[in-house]
Amino acid sequence: IKDWKTRLSYFLQNSSNSNKRKSKKAGKHRNYFRPSPEEAQLWSEAFDELLANKYGLAAFRAFLKSEFCEENIEFWLACEDFKKTKSPQKLTSKAKKIYNDFIEKEAPKEINIDFQTKNMIAQNIQEATHNCFSAAQKRVYSLMENNSYPRFLESEFYQELCKKTPITRAAQGT
Repeated sequence: IKDWKTRLSYFLQNSSNSNKRKSKKAGKHRNYFRPSPEEAQLWSEAFDELLANKYGLAAFRAFLKSEFCEENIEFWLACEDFKKTKSPQKLTSKAKKIYNDFIEKEAPKEINIDFQTKNMIAQNIQEATHNCFSAAQKRVYSLMENNSYPRFLESEFYQELCKKTPITRAAQGT
């Protein structure tokens, strides 16, 4: 558990630092704290609940890193960012970067997808659209939802987040 906490605090620190910079620009400041057991339990209701929560995403990412498959969440997040891209020039350069990082043979963070999907993406990025990674993203999402997510929910770290700490008389102030 100590290793999990170290990794999670690292991810939270990095994600909250970049969010602090962004939120200061917008005039907002948000802190990220350990979720309540009730909030953590919500993550077990749906995979999307986990991904939509900053702390949940960081915890899941740390879990995937411990299983040596963090490229899946990195690819999924890169695709989410890619779909928000407005500029056609940026769309093309981001498509090539995603392809080079995750899709091509011997890519540094190569994801596990079939040959046909890889070929289809190679053709699609020549004239990149917001949908050129959709099939691969759905496949990776499904892999995470059906394989990694259930293991995450069974993990000691997640179970620890869901535990309610008993209130003692000293904590109540009596």
